[in-house]
Amino acid sequence: MANSRTALNLRNGLSIPKPKSTSNVLGIGTDLLRNILFLLFLLRWTRKTVLQFRGRGPFGTLIDAYTSFRRLSYAIFLRLPGVRSQVKSQVAETIKKLEAKLVPSGPGVSRYLTLPKEAWTDQQVKAELEKLGDMEHTRWEDGRVSGAVYHGENTLINVQVEAFQKFMVANPIHPDVFPGVRKMEAEIVAMVLALFNAPLGAAGVTTSGGTESILMACLSARQKAYTERGVTEPDMIIPNTAHAAFHKAANYFNIKLHQVACPPPSYSVSIKAMSRLINSNTILLVGSAPNFPHGIIDDIAALSRLALRRRLPLHVDCCLGSFLMPFLSRAGFPTQPFDFTLKGVTSISCDTHKYGFAPKGNSTLLYRTAALRTYQYFISPDWSGGVYGSIGIAGSRPGALIASCWASLMSVGENGYIDSCHSIVGTAKKIEAAIREDAALKDDLTVMGKPLVSVVAFDSPTLNIYDIADSMAAKGWHLNALQNPPGMHVAVTLPIVKVVDQLLEDLVAVVEDEKERER
Repeated sequence: MANSRTALNLRNGLSIPKPKSTSNVLGIGTDLLRNILFLLFLLRWTRKTVLQFRGRGPFGTLIDAYTSFRRLSYAIFLRLPGVRSQVKSQVAETIKKLEAKLVPSGPGVSRYLTLPKEAWTDQQVKAELEKLGDMEHTRWEDGRVSGAVYHGENTLINVQVEAFQKFMVANPIHPDVFPGVRKMEAEIVAMVLALFNAPLGAAGVTTSGGTESILMACLSARQKAYTERGVTEPDMIIPNTAHAAFHKAANYFNIKLHQVACPPPSYSVSIKAMSRLINSNTILLVGSAPNFPHGIIDDIAALSRLALRRRLPLHVDCCLGSFLMPFLSRAGFPTQPFDFTLKGVTSISCDTHKYGFAPKGNSTLLYRTAALRTYQYFISPDWSGGVYGSIGIAGSRPGALIASCWASLMSVGENGYIDSCHSIVGTAKKIEAAIREDAALKDDLTVMGKPLVSVVAFDSPTLNIYDIADSMAAKGWHLNALQNPPGMHVAVTLPIVKVVDQLLEDLVAVVEDEKERER
């Protein structure tokens, strides 16, 4: 009995701990994971906030927040049931008007929306092509268009046509089939590299235009940052006057875009503001030589020093500067450093189809080193069709355009480009001087900044600049309207050189008419 009572007492007296249930362990693990995730979220957004304040400052951050709030509010407003239908109706009407304007129609205009049952004769094709070429249009042939057509003389066109025809079927993706095209492409790149004072070991590619050159420069910078620094949330810093192709690149390649103001009176990018925005995710700095809106060259030398100090790539967009920038000093005009002589410049885009006078569809992208170029390559080694590789976005490319570009460069030559630079930039100086000094213009028009190349931009302190643009259009001039701030510009070309006096005469008349309306 004693033993039984003792055992009972022991059983009643001893407390044997029960193992924790699985649900409790899982609950603790879930709470811990939740806290870790919340901490990471908090750290991430704290870092973003700190970078925002450091880059933009308190006032700039408030402006950015207000802008974001305004856009969000406007987007919500447009989605309201009563508003949405009106917006759709107005958008549809606008699209209809644009289609009517952009797609020719009416008496005497035939539209071919399906293949002809029977093949046309050569005479039929040529006759229709003549009609298409003679359609009513702004007369670029008479120098009435800003930019767009940069040469246009028959002597050069004839050379380009012959080169195009000779290599009509050529495709540089098959270098063994078309070795002549590959040779010409390499020589184009080499010639342009030499113009921009590229160092030994530099490399480049030809592209379909300035947009593709810029896209590839941004992609190369992104891939470089990912490979060398592990950057997975890339951002790049550009002047707010930089070409829209940088916005396209940011959209295509998921790169956050920081825009830096280019305030008057210089309209050049603020180096201090750009420096404040640099962070561990920055993959690229950008400068223009010159920019499209105002024709202003950013302080590339200062950007180069900044890029070297922060160990970042610097891309110089010289698509518009093209074959004018390298020849400014030799044509007798002031210039400023912008090319590979600046150690911080790592890539340059240059359009051979602008002031290089090549046919449309030609541009170049230059790199300080061949290693930088490899970051834009694409290779698929295990494709069922065999190993596939391309140097950029396009696979097949028109060898005929490469041949036409090569023929253009060889036909014009160094002295020809110096002469054209002298004519084009000299004409831009004449337009600038007229706006600054002519008694009929100087009180009502103001040149924006100090342009050094071919673009002269101006606004008006007294008149509506868009009314001036519309009135010039009514006189047959196709000039470029600007926004943020409002303005307009003339991009001088060889056709404009011949009619600059008429341009200025019409500008004076338009300003006088607008002043009369204001009275």
